[in-house]
Amino acid sequence: MEPVTGTQVSAEEWQRLRKRAVRTSLYIAAVLAATKLAAAVFSGSVAVLSSLADSLSDVAASGLALWSVEVAHRPADEEHRFGHGRAEALSSLVQAALVAASGVFVLYAGIVRFLEPRELVHTNWAVGAMALSMAGSAWIVAVQTQTLRRVQSLAIRADSLHYKGDLAANAAVIAALLISDLGGLQWFDPLLGALVATYLFFAAISIIRRSVDQLMDRELPDSVREKISRIVEADPDTLGHHDLRTRSLGTGSLDSGAHIELHLELDGHLDLTRAHDITDRVEQALHAAFPQSQITIHTEPFGLEDERLDHLMRTESKAQ
Repeated sequence: MEPVTGTQVSAEEWQRLRKRAVRTSLYIAAVLAATKLAAAVFSGSVAVLSSLADSLSDVAASGLALWSVEVAHRPADEEHRFGHGRAEALSSLVQAALVAASGVFVLYAGIVRFLEPRELVHTNWAVGAMALSMAGSAWIVAVQTQTLRRVQSLAIRADSLHYKGDLAANAAVIAALLISDLGGLQWFDPLLGALVATYLFFAAISIIRRSVDQLMDRELPDSVREKISRIVEADPDTLGHHDLRTRSLGTGSLDSGAHIELHLELDGHLDLTRAHDITDRVEQALHAAFPQSQITIHTEPFGLEDERLDHLMRTESKAQ
């Protein structure tokens, strides 16, 4: 997972942009789902039905995304000292389950229709509905892409993955409807439905990977860790550091902050007040580079021979 930083914005603007993007996708997805439902009923197309299933999962996913964006923005409290950022990862896992379930439904419908083919009807009406769906998906993707350029969100990124795939899937459905109209090619409709189902499965796997990375506290990329080390070592009074540990606070990016923990090595002859001042200075430098982050620094004398996490991890990695 590669967290991506956007343009620095205030916490209020960060939340407003995310909520706007999710609400837009939710409202448009609901309209598109209703349109596809009518098209599927009138045409009897499995390909349209597959697109409807995808849209229904999008409605549910966007609803969950809106909930998670609301919850993830809540400040830390007595029961959640590290904040509520994991809400986005949890909702993304549910999104993945919905996407996978809709894929199973579409695949089953495609197999049934392949074994018992039937001629499609009202295909022109269905093609119009799918063209409208493509326009709606394109609008959603445009809003989400613009938002993700400025702020990052695991929930919005997962939502955007659905709609980008929808553009290609809807185009495939239109092709299936037009080709099936040629006669003798009724098998092409369930085939396209199966291909859409395959896409849904792969989309679910992608979402799961991102969500698990967050829930399992995966380290931030090496480039970010190296930047942290440079900031720490840039202070003239620091003599080194070790046991650096990092994780995103919830969205898969640094926009929502990170948890940074390290052991800072200072001259062992410094008095406590001087050591505290240096540690505060390093902490402030890290906060300037990574706003909204939670930083924990343990100060210890330079050259102290203690058991280090860095050494233990390297030893265990080699043993494996």
